[in-house]
Amino acid sequence: MSRKLIYVVDDDALSRDFLTEATKAMGHEVQAFEQADLAVTASERRVPDLVLSDVRMPGMNGMQLTRVLQDRYPGLPVVLVTAHASLESAVEALRLGAADFLMKPCSPDNLEVVVERVLRAGQLERENAYLRGEVQSQRPDTIIAQSPPMVQLLRTASRVARSRGTVLITGESGTGKERVAQYVHQASPRAEHPFVRVNCAALSESLLESELFGHEKGSFTGAFQSRVGRFELADGGTVLLDEIGDISPNMQAKLLRVLQEGEFERVGGTNTLRVDVRVVAATNRRLADEVAAGRFREDLYYRLHVLPLEVAPLRDRREDILPLARHFAGTFARQSGVPDPAFSVEAQERLLQWNWPGNVRELENVIHRAVILGRPGQIEEADLVFGPTSDGSAPVRTSGQELDLFHPECADALANHTMANIERVAILATLDATGGNKTEAARRLGLTARTLSNKMKIWRQAGLVA
Repeated sequence: MSRKLIYVVDDDALSRDFLTEATKAMGHEVQAFEQADLAVTASERRVPDLVLSDVRMPGMNGMQLTRVLQDRYPGLPVVLVTAHASLESAVEALRLGAADFLMKPCSPDNLEVVVERVLRAGQLERENAYLRGEVQSQRPDTIIAQSPPMVQLLRTASRVARSRGTVLITGESGTGKERVAQYVHQASPRAEHPFVRVNCAALSESLLESELFGHEKGSFTGAFQSRVGRFELADGGTVLLDEIGDISPNMQAKLLRVLQEGEFERVGGTNTLRVDVRVVAATNRRLADEVAAGRFREDLYYRLHVLPLEVAPLRDRREDILPLARHFAGTFARQSGVPDPAFSVEAQERLLQWNWPGNVRELENVIHRAVILGRPGQIEEADLVFGPTSDGSAPVRTSGQELDLFHPECADALANHTMANIERVAILATLDATGGNKTEAARRLGLTARTLSNKMKIWRQAGLVA
């Protein structure tokens, strides 16, 4: 557990010194006060993580201190320590919100057990609050990997996950970099601890700093109370810094320090905090080019580029297209309360033909639209609506003598046939002309050999070719 700030409040000097030294020996930062009102005043500058307080004190007593702190900082744990305990006083303390009750004299071991248990409970509550806010945006952690590039990527990611090094995940937008980051976390020894995400491109520099490192009360306009940052929330777990290539030079310097030293200060704070966090960064930029252009720190780049993982674009992993499409179709069908749809042969062919400039995210959107607007239980080619882009079509290359497709006789022969049927005839005729040489046929047709093989496989499964 990271170093925490603990207030010790006791009017007895011997007891105060014992609690202070015993708590410091646990590795925590301690501030000691002989009066409760002094602790309340200090909390306005920096809210502690835990308060150890005597019950009987002149002026404001421990019970009153507990009530004041709970009113101001709900959830702040207070442990009351007293030599004059009774069942009634213990019940009253717990009713007021005290986290626990200790009898004087207490041994250092007993004190450590209570302090660490209460601090861990507070950490878990913050983690749970964060996760409750995130749960609606979490998607299933399924990774479809049938293509050689994805199978190899997951093998490498499994090895990377067992280490402690920083991971840099690169790839085009929409390829599934966040899903790979989740896979690394779940396959790591940190899987039982939080996986915390931050979209660096979505926040201004000042908001990003507060989001990552937290802030103290009054550190800026609107900071009405202290706030724990994402690094503290992820203590023991993993932080995903998505779109890391978009952060400012100033934030790059602060992040470099966290990676090097594992420590930082909250915005507006002066106390150094330490956490045990594994950083996974993701970007669709080529950071080496950003370094060369002077927009990204070279030392930070090398700190991030310890264990690189590159996610291939969907056009280079076409074996994943149909399995992904079926997965998305089943997911959206269940959400809509309709039967899992089947894909027509023509629809499958169209999915394989498209070049997917938007990658997996584009495929997901296309399938979602098809499930909602198409006929229940079936997805036809006409249900697949692609985005307006010139980059999505498969490249077409021609060679040799070309047929005039606009000649009247040729046009009449093509009329009233589906594009899927015309394509199938063209491919089979080209294979016949090349003596069954798929590589040459693919070259003449402007397809990749893999695309041609996928089409033939689908047609065989549908009984359309021998």
